[in-house]
Amino acid sequence: MSLALADLRAVLLSAPPASEFIQEAGGEGLVLTPAAVLFPIVQHPGGQTVLLTQRTAHLRDHAGQISFPGGRVEPEDQSPLATALRETEEEIGLARQHVEVLGYLPEYRTGTGFRVTPVVAAIRPPFELKPDPFEVAEVFEVPLAFLLNPKNHQQHELHYRGALRQYLAMPYGDYFIWGATAGMIRALSDRLALQSAEPCGILAL
Repeated sequence: MSLALADLRAVLLSAPPASEFIQEAGGEGLVLTPAAVLFPIVQHPGGQTVLLTQRTAHLRDHAGQISFPGGRVEPEDQSPLATALRETEEEIGLARQHVEVLGYLPEYRTGTGFRVTPVVAAIRPPFELKPDPFEVAEVFEVPLAFLLNPKNHQQHELHYRGALRQYLAMPYGDYFIWGATAGMIRALSDRLALQSAEPCGILAL
């Protein structure tokens, strides 16, 4: 499965959303820290993939989890796009000349107190990566078709903060993609009308 970039642009927001957002269950009422991530879709001749990272185990936030490259907005960042590009360069060494911005997904508000702007982009190989060993344990790619296939979207649940929460997961081999990362992938899938947009309380730890 390969998606035309024009079709992707057509379902994305042309600017960071002013009011549209997705709220994770359990995060209502939290003071939110602004952040941004790059949702990088690699344009291989044999098919599109999504570039993901596994965070190192010692980090303060979301240690060991699968994530998009990205992070908190810093005072010098002029926009969510600036944050996403800067963090991507710092975390995995992907130079911004390889990044073609396609658009934005709705802001994603996590149960851990972040409001994340996802920036969807096409990445054109060849490119060189230099992961930061302090933040990134591994960089890997997953076929876009796998991630957008609703058959690969699983519902799980756990007890968190005294309540039973549901969360979305997309296991791929040895990788357990879940929480906010899975939620943002699901948001793109829904906008592409590949599955019905059923409400789901998603939790990221």
